[in-house]
Amino acid sequence: MEALLINYLPILIFLGIAMAIATVMVVLPLLIAPRKPDAEKLSAYECGFDTFGDARGKFDIRFYLVAILFIIFDLEVAFLFPWAISLGTIGVYGFWSMMGFLGVLTIGFMYEWKKGALEWE
Repeated sequence: MEALLINYLPILIFLGIAMAIATVMVVLPLLIAPRKPDAEKLSAYECGFDTFGDARGKFDIRFYLVAILFIIFDLEVAFLFPWAISLGTIGVYGFWSMMGFLGVLTIGFMYEWKKGALEWE
């Protein structure tokens, strides 16, 4: 049993060193950093302007819909490259599987288009 536990000793040493370095990196700036806030450091900074609204305001749902569309089509492209490279080896089944995948994405896109998710007023 001790032979099994001795194999984990390098991992424990590594974790100990990592914890020590992390602790030093958190505590050391608290000890040596100057704490002299002035008006310039405490002022609001947002592209050189004072804030003009609440940061927790509600966004229009269309921003989220466009983000979802981007993710969907980004994933589509990520799946199309390996599929195109291996198309010769996966055969007809692989071709029709991808056509089904693209069909589902197309139906989803048409649904969002019909609902008016892409129209900005």
